[in-house]
Amino acid sequence: MKQTYLILFTSLLFSKFCFGQDHNSIEPEPIKTELHQSNISKILFTEKRISYENIKKENFLNTYKLTNKSDLFFVAYFNNSLTNYKHQLLPQVSSDSLFKIGNYQFTLYIDSKLIYQSNLLPGAPPAKNQNTDTYLNRPFIDNVNGQGTWSESFWNRFMNNGGDKILTDGNHLLKMEIRPYVKTDTIKTGEIIASGELILEVARHPKIDITKIQLNKIKPYNGLTISNASFNKKKIKQLKGAIDEGIFKKINSIIVLKEGEILIEEYFNGENRNSLHDPRSVGKSFSSTLTGIAINDGFISGDTQTLSHFYNLSQFKNLTPSKGNATIKDLLTMSSGFDGNDEDGSSVGNEENMYPTQDWVKFTLDLPYQESLKEKWHYFTAGVVLLGDILNKSVPNGLEKYADDKLFKPLGITKYKWQYTPQNVPNTAGGIQMNALDFAKYGQLYKNGGTWNNQQILPNDWVEKTFTKQKQIVGRDSEYYGYLFWNKTFKANTKDYEAFYCAGNGGNYILVFKNEPLVIVITASAYGQHYAHSQVTEMLSKYILPAITK
Repeated sequence: MKQTYLILFTSLLFSKFCFGQDHNSIEPEPIKTELHQSNISKILFTEKRISYENIKKENFLNTYKLTNKSDLFFVAYFNNSLTNYKHQLLPQVSSDSLFKIGNYQFTLYIDSKLIYQSNLLPGAPPAKNQNTDTYLNRPFIDNVNGQGTWSESFWNRFMNNGGDKILTDGNHLLKMEIRPYVKTDTIKTGEIIASGELILEVARHPKIDITKIQLNKIKPYNGLTISNASFNKKKIKQLKGAIDEGIFKKINSIIVLKEGEILIEEYFNGENRNSLHDPRSVGKSFSSTLTGIAINDGFISGDTQTLSHFYNLSQFKNLTPSKGNATIKDLLTMSSGFDGNDEDGSSVGNEENMYPTQDWVKFTLDLPYQESLKEKWHYFTAGVVLLGDILNKSVPNGLEKYADDKLFKPLGITKYKWQYTPQNVPNTAGGIQMNALDFAKYGQLYKNGGTWNNQQILPNDWVEKTFTKQKQIVGRDSEYYGYLFWNKTFKANTKDYEAFYCAGNGGNYILVFKNEPLVIVITASAYGQHYAHSQVTEMLSKYILPAITK
């Protein structure tokens, strides 16, 4: 009998080490709550984000009214970590390698019909969380604090790939499944590790009663008078109602100048005429403006001046003769040979690799320089930081005072806020904060050919160079780049409206129209969201341009 028990014990011990959770490649965090323990393999939904430790059973939804303003979060409880689930699919592969070749697979059904399935790209969640976490607590929709995170991006892809069309007003059953996957020569998918359902009461198409909507009563502003030009108020009220109902999200202001006068001035989401707004990369264009002023003042000899004039490049890594021959114009047109591309997450010079460093200029000048990249447009934030540093060391008393004396004071802009690099230089990568009307005055300066109040602030020939199609935007039809200004043609009422414009993350724009007496400013805070720019295009083509043009 003792021998029988010994054999049984040995067998159980062998099973414990060879199968299930004990056959892990890494030790996960223990399950910390009773709620987690009782809901393993379930996905549950909430209307707000609640921390893992504080979430309660009563927070979980059975039904939920989904409007354009609704938030939606999910919690998925597992009995192991993602790394270990992937290890079960490829036991011979290390944890580090598994992180690079696999992730979660998310699947969404509506009314029992498969609508969208995505093998999430490796990289998010971070390796540490994939190794140890046994749950997910994530947003799908976060209208207040959303930043376009990986889970929000999945929901947005779902909406773009059938979700928006099928989620008609009325009741629908949402079902979600989560599996692990790994990809080598083929994709290998594991069993379902969590699933859940939610009844959605969809009400995403509200009726907008424009008789109850009032347009903002406009008052004169420092340097700007009120336009008496007519426009289609009904269209603008429809747009205002759509913003108020959340059809267009996180829009903060709309300003229209016609013939240099205020035609439309509307604010949303708690902002007003005095609000300082962060337009992100809109601020890049200001460094182009200041470069033109500095050249005109003789502090920089011209846009063909090379980096070797400003830096001893032998002090930096990856020295090549061609790096020293890179010009200011190369930086202005984002066509230098620096190995940096913000649209490529794997690029060594991607801006996300720059921000954690202690010296952004050194980061940039240390980058490899490839002659094959030169002349090809590639979005390169670090190059604009370099341009700001060149300005700061070239103009008297530094860039901040120079910008105030030569640009902001002449425009009557007194309330603004810079962001700074680690060396306390104004951050020309973006983020300079102003109110919407001051951004409009900046745009009108270009519309005026560089003059303001009969003073030539910016040379007219610099405006012309800036508003020249210097480079075609890679991967986009009929879109171009000037001197840190974009160019494209918007369509409305079967007509074309060409504009040079500043643009920034979140859906921020200063648009200067070529053949119309118009400057349009839109500030928004849809940072990181896929819809940020497309919704602005829709607003312009369906509402704003039809309302203000014949």
